[in-house]
Parts: sequence; C-alpha cells; structure tokens
Amino acid sequence: MPDGANLKAEIAGSISQIPASDWDACAGSDNPFLSHAFFLALEETGCTTADTGWQPYHLIIRKDCGMLVAIMPLFLKGHSYGEYVFDHGWADAYERAGGRYYPKLQSAVPFTPVTGPRLLVRAGEDRPALERALLSTAKKITSELGTSSLHLTFMPEAQTGAARDAGYLIRTDQQFHWHNRGYGSFEDFLSALSSRKRKQIRKERRRVQEQGINFRLLTGTEIREEDWDSFFEFYMDTGRRKWGSPYLNRAFFTRIGELMADRILLLVCEHEGEAVAGTLSFIGTDTLYGRYWGCLESFDSLHFEACYYQAIDYAIAHNMAHVEAGAQGEHKLARGYEPQKTYSAHWIENESFRDAVARYLEHERREVDAHVDILSDHTPFKRI
Repeated sequence: MPDGANLKAEIAGSISQIPASDWDACAGSDNPFLSHAFFLALEETGCTTADTGWQPYHLIIRKDCGMLVAIMPLFLKGHSYGEYVFDHGWADAYERAGGRYYPKLQSAVPFTPVTGPRLLVRAGEDRPALERALLSTAKKITSELGTSSLHLTFMPEAQTGAARDAGYLIRTDQQFHWHNRGYGSFEDFLSALSSRKRKQIRKERRRVQEQGINFRLLTGTEIREEDWDSFFEFYMDTGRRKWGSPYLNRAFFTRIGELMADRILLLVCEHEGEAVAGTLSFIGTDTLYGRYWGCLESFDSLHFEACYYQAIDYAIAHNMAHVEAGAQGEHKLARGYEPQKTYSAHWIENESFRDAVARYLEHERREVDAHVDILSDHTPFKRI
C-alpha cells in the first residue's frame, strides 16, 4: 500500500472511527474547517452520508506501532455538487465517450470553498514521505475501486508540488481575500484606498446606519438556539434562491454550536427589534472565514456591510491577517478584497481522458493567470 515498509494504510468509513486527538494532531489548529469537530457535525447530522452523495471514505496511514501519522479527508461521491471546483463538463464528456464518471473520490471539506491542507501529517513526522504515501495510496484506491477519478480541491499551493510529482493534474482558479497590512482601525484601511473608493465605502456604511440597522456579534456561549433558528431561516432563503436545495440542515448548526462555538462568529442584523439578516463566519488562527449570508428583506448596501465591512472591522480589532469571503464575486474587489489564486489536484484513471484534461487545464491556467493580473491592476488601493 503506502511507500515505506513501516506504514500501513486504512480506510475509515466514518469520522467517528478516528479519535479526535489523532485527527486534530494531523490537521493542526489553524483552520477550523479541518477540525474533527467540523467533520463530525456534518456526519452526525446527516449532511455527509451515502444518501447525500458524500460518503466518508477517509484515508489514514499508521506506523507499525499503531500511531496514526497521516490523513487524507476523503469522500466517495455520486455527483459534483457542493465542491465549487466545477467538473460537470468533464463528467459529461467522459460519459458521452462511454465511461462512467460517478462515483468519484473527493478530498475536500464539504460545501466549503476554503483553502486548507488535504494531506494532513502529524507534527514531527516525515512530511514529504507521508505526503507521497497519501498521494500514491489514494491513486491505488481509485484504481481498485474502479472509480474514474480523484480530486483534491482547495489545497494550498505548497502541496501542489508533491501532487504534480505524483502525476496529478493541477488546476487553478481565483477568489477574493482581504489582507491586513497593519491597520489600526477601519479608517486606517480606508486611508489606503483611492479617494473615490473611500467615499463609496463610507457612503455604503452610512446608508446602512440611516436605515436603522443594528448589529449583534455573537460567539461562544452568547449564541442561543433562537439565534440559530433565525440564521437558519436566512440560510434557507439564500440557498433556495441560489442553488435550489441547501446542503446543510438545521441540526448541523446546533451541533457546531455545541462542538466549536468558540470558533464561530455569528452576526445578527436587526431592524426595528427584529432579526432580518445574518452572516456566519468561522475563526481561524489568523484568518476570519466568511461562510453564509441571508436576508429576508431588502436593505440598501446591507450585504456589503454585513459580509465585508463587519468582517474587516473584526479582523482589525482581533489582529487577524486575512478575511476570506467565500467563492466568486468580483464586486468584492472594489471593497478591498484582492484576487487570490486557488489550487486543486486531479488524478484521472483513464490515460486518454487524462491527457485531454491536461491540455484543457494548460489553457485554463493561462486564462486564470491573465484574469488575476487584470484584476490586480484594478484594486481600489492608492497607486504609489
């Protein structure tokens, strides 16, 4: 199985089969989405099961002594929903050629387009060797299962080299992230922008105030079940309008509130004493991750305030280096969020199809690079 005589690979069909202490020792503490608690909440509440097309199939590697030293979070998938790295075109082409694209293997945090390691290695162990072992073993599993492909999405650039060396195809895309350049306040951040953009943001923030919107920032034990009730209503409304069938259920939000409340920031927007909108973010070591937003009424500029400016305020106040505000959205550029490349790695079992996808990705990478360059020339910051 894995490279190295003293290593043994196993598959865990449930996160509950892996002790939280072992999982978190490999995942680290920086990224809340990689925590055992987050995966456990998804599985326990029925969001990641065979019935939803996200069957847990986690790859773990142990030493002969039994110590768990490496993990690849892995799912056996029956579709391509909830991934945000789109391969529907690949699936269509593969099946028109007579192949069966699904099921496939997916290494990802479900429903979460946030970059983080997909090759999790316990601190103090031989990281390069264990990353190679995970990648080579995952390829063998793909072949043994008869699945079409294996996809590691939203992985850090630092791990793409090992994947490329193992024969995986590298794909790029882009998001928008905010970076804290030592700002002491929101006004310090505004002072770095061009005059026109600075005026635009001040106008948007003032307009929200004029509409009488109040904000409650909640974390830890401050979050009550009635707050989750309100937020779930916002989440469902946005989900129905954007993609038809939201991925998460009400029980999931209660469960993350129980398991990881201190890593959650819930913003409740109130108008005339009633909760009308909200955002849910997760707190990392140096990054605030904006995840979900919903609003039941129409308010001028509230989306920008709740999702972007409140997040920047929080990051500055808590000395956080970055804000990640989710996938897509070039409107973020005007609000100080800068283009950032994202990476994924793909192993396709069929050699002919792999070659065709490789040619497509070469062209796509050039397009992404050019697009990021263009966007970088149009940030709202002052020209020096």
